[in-house]
Amino acid sequence: MKRLLILLSFYFIMVNYGYGQSPSFQTYMNPIIPGDHPDPTLTKIGENFYTSGSSFNPTPKIYRSTDLVHWEVIAQPVKASWSQYGDGPGDGIWGGHMVLYNGTYWHYFGGHDTGRMYFVTATQPEGPWSEPTVVNIPAGMSGLGIDNSIFIDDETDKWYLLTKNGHVNNHMVELGEDGQPTGVVLDLTWLNADTTYGWAEGPVMWKHKDFYYYSFAEHLYGKQYVMRSDTLTDDESDWTIVGNNIFTGSQGTFGRPNHISPVVMLDDSTSWTIVHSYHNDSRWYAHGRQGLLCQVTYNEEDFPVIQYPPSYAVTSPALPGSGIPWMVPKSDMFDESELHPRWSFLGYKPDGYYSLTEREGWLYLEPYNGENTVIQNDGEHNYSLITKVDFEPESASDEAGLWIINGPETHYVKVFSTVNSESENVLVFSFEDISYEVENTIGSTVWLKLLRNNHTIYGYYSSDGFTWTRIGKGINAGDLDIEQTSFNDFTGSQQGLYVEGKPAFFDLYIYRDAYTEILAECPANQYGTSRKNTSQGYVLSNIHADDWAMYAGVEFGGNADYPKAPDSFAVIASSATSGGIVEVWLDSIDTGNKVAECNIESTGDWENFEVFTSEVDSVSGRHDVYLKFTGEGTGELFLIQWLKFLIEGDSLAFIEETAPSQIPKNFILEQNYPNPFALSTNIRFGVPENSFVSLKVYNLLGQEVAVIAEREFSAGRHSVMFDASHLAAGMYFYRLTAGSFTDTKKLLFVK
Repeated sequence: MKRLLILLSFYFIMVNYGYGQSPSFQTYMNPIIPGDHPDPTLTKIGENFYTSGSSFNPTPKIYRSTDLVHWEVIAQPVKASWSQYGDGPGDGIWGGHMVLYNGTYWHYFGGHDTGRMYFVTATQPEGPWSEPTVVNIPAGMSGLGIDNSIFIDDETDKWYLLTKNGHVNNHMVELGEDGQPTGVVLDLTWLNADTTYGWAEGPVMWKHKDFYYYSFAEHLYGKQYVMRSDTLTDDESDWTIVGNNIFTGSQGTFGRPNHISPVVMLDDSTSWTIVHSYHNDSRWYAHGRQGLLCQVTYNEEDFPVIQYPPSYAVTSPALPGSGIPWMVPKSDMFDESELHPRWSFLGYKPDGYYSLTEREGWLYLEPYNGENTVIQNDGEHNYSLITKVDFEPESASDEAGLWIINGPETHYVKVFSTVNSESENVLVFSFEDISYEVENTIGSTVWLKLLRNNHTIYGYYSSDGFTWTRIGKGINAGDLDIEQTSFNDFTGSQQGLYVEGKPAFFDLYIYRDAYTEILAECPANQYGTSRKNTSQGYVLSNIHADDWAMYAGVEFGGNADYPKAPDSFAVIASSATSGGIVEVWLDSIDTGNKVAECNIESTGDWENFEVFTSEVDSVSGRHDVYLKFTGEGTGELFLIQWLKFLIEGDSLAFIEETAPSQIPKNFILEQNYPNPFALSTNIRFGVPENSFVSLKVYNLLGQEVAVIAEREFSAGRHSVMFDASHLAAGMYFYRLTAGSFTDTKKLLFVK
């Protein structure tokens, strides 16, 4: 069945595109803007598309795209230093719609704290944008509301602010050349006089075949309705309302989609909209309302119909890409003079509390009212955040480091530099009432890392960014992602850098480190594959020839801030068939840069995972990494658990740190399994307390041939997968040393 669907999809793709475009751009998976993109709007200007929406407490953003799938942040229309900006989880900016009218770019938005509508103007979408101007309330209206949009009638060249203020107050307010109401108001209070449609909120308009379409949502997670007229009027008799939800079909990964943007039509006559929708998986409630792209069709009566966003890849709009990467948080080396607009502040922040010129190549953050932070939307389930911070704390209230916070700002998981109650310099990894600390013997400048594997998060530190030591155990931060507190579903979680008490300098911010294990089950985009639970945990499965998976925003470094370069590529995989090949492409498949080919051989069983490696070409900077799968026949090729890139001298071991069911009373070194083995084998050991562990392999002459692990491990049981493909077949010894404990066992490598 899957093969049939793929062949049908391929046929339609070829009809739409021909054979010149990368297959990785011919389909897409939602969300196109992960994390939180509520109340989205959409405007087509020339060959570009723009979207914005409610940002609530984070500073608002304007996104640009050329293909409706890949988006980049280009501007912040309202500064965090605006005097009317709120400072609570639901405060700040509600709504937001940018349009081009009479040669000027306008961005209209609502201020939650004030309950008023405002606009800003610019000569280009990137800004600079003017200071906000309040929109006057026309006579006879009680207010304009704050969750509105703009409609420009190309036929008359008039433009309107579509307003919603309370249950029944829907209006179309005509605007003049100065952006203010002219006094002409189309009164639509009849639309929801009996509140049949809930709040009838988030009104948007567009034209299609000479009809005006006015669409509105029941409420923030309800149904979507539409009405139509061939005349722009407030006469109820001229409008026909569709009384049922215009979304149809079965709900997949994302449920309750609504608050659609205005619909845009492309040159091929297909129509598209951006909607917000909650993740149907209750484990990720705190992602908020994510930004989804949906195709709009019209039925026999010319009313719009939208399929519920599916859980599989669908055909992309027939539009050209322009090199814009997938929308996830981005690494930053802070080598510009201004902070990139992808970074938001949290709530109101006066100017002057950050700088990129105070110290060249470093971000300076100064607390305001005790704290300060720069953040990006946190929308994925697996990544590794890294920073290098220069900080001299003086008290336990002084902190600087990395954090992930939920929308209500009630839960924080963080790794930071501080001083403990005994006035000792320490490095801390904490969430809620769980806190681990180690003595900071490195000094004021230290590297910090947060690794997220779904709900489990780990904290690390380093003196050089190459050798990392874990702080305590992994923490289950499920409450950060799941707990349904007020505004958690509104604003979604955020990630970034923060200071408390004292200023700090940050040298870089890495979103997804290429040299830290990446969970294969968590691609940002994919075609043909799926997620499967095995005895080794969730893996990427259903992999057939010509399927692919993409991992967005992978940072390789290769610069003065992060001077690393990959030497090889490695995956943990299993195969009960003849296997296949993993091709590694950067930025797109076929039209991008292929940097590696890794051959996956049979491991004899789907549950037997081994390490496979290959050389990799020179890579630097940030890239979307695509894995294209090739092989013989139509059957499943292999399963993939992890992937990573290695620098020269790295151990080929993948270390999976599992939460122990119990902490052993003594040090334990178990016999490797399988033994004998043909490529890789698992070595398990246990430590009764946090300990520095050395695990090495020796040949029969006692010569060291491999270092599997040499760092601190937390109390518990640990599993190491050792790849021996670089060794000659034969008998070897592996030795674990921890303090005064030493144990040695044999392993037999056969080829």
